[in-house]
Amino acid sequence: MRRNENIVLIGMPGAGKSTVGVVLAKHMGRRFLDSDLVIQEKTGKLLHEIISEKGLDGFLAVENEINSSLEKNGSVIATGGSVIYGPQAMEHLKQTGIVVYLKLSYPEIESRLGDLKKRGVALKEGQTLLDLYEERIPLYEKYADFILECDRKSIRTIVEELAAGLARFPEK
Repeated sequence: MRRNENIVLIGMPGAGKSTVGVVLAKHMGRRFLDSDLVIQEKTGKLLHEIISEKGLDGFLAVENEINSSLEKNGSVIATGGSVIYGPQAMEHLKQTGIVVYLKLSYPEIESRLGDLKKRGVALKEGQTLLDLYEERIPLYEKYADFILECDRKSIRTIVEELAAGLARFPEK
C-alpha cells in the first residue's frame, strides 16, 4: 500500500470508525480525518440539524458531495455510516485508498447506540435500526476492499489486525 493512499473506514454508526481511526492513524503515523466533522465544518451545522433542515435526501446529497472531494493524502478517514448511499463518494474514496468495513453484528451495534436522532443517524420515516442494518450490510460489503470482523474485540486488537491486513495490500 502506498504511503499517500488513504485508509477509508466504513460501517454502521457505533462500529467504532472514529475511535479505531484515531488509534490506527497514530499506530501508522498518518493523519486522521472524520468526514462527519468535515461536513459539519463546511456546512456550519450539526448532522441532525442538516437532516432536520434538508431532509434525509438533502443530507445524503451534502454527504455525497463533500466525501467526493476528500483528497488522497495518506490519511485514515472515518466516514459517516450513510456514506455508502453516495455512489460518487464511494467511487472517489475507492480510487483514493483502501476501503475497510468494520463489521459488527446487529446485537453489538444495538447495544452501542444511544439516541439515533441526536447522533444524526440517517433513518427513513418509520425505519428501525434493524431495517437500516439489513439495508446497509450488502452495500458495505459491496464497497469494501477489506472486511474486519470486530465483535467482542478491543480497539488494540482491531488496530493490530487492521494494520496487519493492510500490509498485505499491493500498491495500486
